[in-house]
Formats: sequence, structure tokens, C-alpha cells
Amino acid sequence: MPITYRPAREADLERSDRLVVASINDLTRRHGFGPMATSHPPAVQLFSLKDDADGVWVAEEADEILGFAWSWVCGDLWFLAQLFVSPDHQGRSIGNELLKRTFEHAKKSGATNKALITFTFNTVSQGLYIRNGLFPRFPIYNFSVSRELLTGRLQGPQFRPVPLEETASDLQKLANIDARVLGVSREKHRRYLLSDKGTKGIGLYSGEECIGYAYVSIGGHIGPLAVARPDALGSAFTTALAFAVEMGSPQVSAFLPGASEAALRIAVEHGMRITIPMLLMSTRDFGDWSGYLPRNPGFM
Repeated sequence: MPITYRPAREADLERSDRLVVASINDLTRRHGFGPMATSHPPAVQLFSLKDDADGVWVAEEADEILGFAWSWVCGDLWFLAQLFVSPDHQGRSIGNELLKRTFEHAKKSGATNKALITFTFNTVSQGLYIRNGLFPRFPIYNFSVSRELLTGRLQGPQFRPVPLEETASDLQKLANIDARVLGVSREKHRRYLLSDKGTKGIGLYSGEECIGYAYVSIGGHIGPLAVARPDALGSAFTTALAFAVEMGSPQVSAFLPGASEAALRIAVEHGMRITIPMLLMSTRDFGDWSGYLPRNPGFM
């Protein structure tokens, strides 16, 4: 039977998530990292599907999903959150066909920049993206450490953490910081995070001034985190680490861009270790990544 490429439906998302997990673990095993991904309810994918259905696609053959692509748009930025093909069906140009459809999403939205985060060792995909005008910019490392190792050892100045709320005032503060650091406002994504029961958000204050924000999941993962001034990143990251320790998860982790020297230095000084190397690719430079820590490769 021929492969069908169609917009995704809500009922496809759990099956697509299993495909993505299997594809990631096949890739990381082959490169000596072992299995890295586990299945989760596809909450962000569902949010994106409802927000902009043009950005979510599946490749299907005989009622089996062989590939999945998911992209989102904020302002003039189009971001490819996921593009994966079943390990048993790679080499059939499924990735190319899905990419064509996601690029149509970018064109339709009027985005002037395209970006994504991929595995550093995924050279086949990088070649595909380069052929389509997305070029490597800098590495992003996932760091992790046990909560026990951090407890009582965090040093350095911190900001005053204040719980974020879904108020017009808080949303405007976050939008202003995002626009300054990333060049785009991500209000819809902030609303999603504030409604996520598995994540807590804090504003980072110096006196009465909101310097930035940070989100921490109940699993101890930090991100996104942003500051209005790059020189505030170190104190912001230390504050987020302390907040993650207080939340009680046995592990604490964060994605740290290569441009965030302050965060990288703090991570290494406190015993954090790199678990997986990743890479930002885009059609042009954007944002000040010395002041922003992404949440994960899909959310950015």
C-alpha cells in the first residue's frame, strides 16, 4: 500500500509518541548512550494540535504510523519540535516528505526564520537540514546531577523567587523578557506552562524588579529559564537549582547552551554531568542564548 501523509488527529498522538520514543532510543543505543527516552502523555503535542493543526503530521501505511512531524510558530520563528521515522522504515524518504509538509507550515505562517534542536551525533538528519538551509549554530548539553549532591552545597548569589500566576501583569513581564532575549513573544507557551500541574514557575526578583523567570518540573528538570540581562544568568540558574532541590526530585537536570558560560561553569562546579549532547540549527542567528536555557528539544 502507498504511504499516506496527512494532518494528525488527537487519536494519533499516543501512537506517535511511542514511535518517537522507539526512534530516539534506537538512535541513542546505536551511538553508545543507551535508551534515553520514555513515554509521556503527549500534552504539549495536543496543545500544539489545538493551537495550530497545520503543524502536526503523520505518515501512515496500512493503519500503521511510520513517521511523525510536529512544528510550532511564534511570531516570525518556526520551530521543528519533532521529526521521527520508525527505525524499521527509514530509507524510504518518509522524513523528506514530512519535512516538505512542515516547511509548508512555515511558509503559510509567514515565518522568516526556521530552527530546531537535534542530537549532535545525528549526522544524517543534520545533512538533511543543511540541504534545506538550516545550519549548525552551537551545542546544547543536557546536564544532570543527583539532588543529594546539590543539597547544602549551592553557592553564589540568588534572586528572590516569586510564584508566577496567570495574570495580565505576569504574562506581560514574561513576554517582555522573551522578546528581549529570543526576539519573539511566547505568550501561548507561557499560558501552557502556567496551566501544567507538573511544572512550577517562578519570577526572579531583585528588589521589586523582575529580572527573569524559571520553570521547574516535578521531576527536577529546569527550563525554560530566561533573564533580561546576560550578567544575571548565573544567579538565575543558581536560584533555579535551589528551587529544584526544594521540590524534592531525586535528580536535577537542565539543558545548557554552549553560549551560557555562566550556567556551564556553575553546573560543572556543582558536580553536574553531561548526559546527552545536542545542537541548535537555524536558517539565521537569533536570540541571546547567554540569557536563555531551553526546556527541551521540542519546546525550546
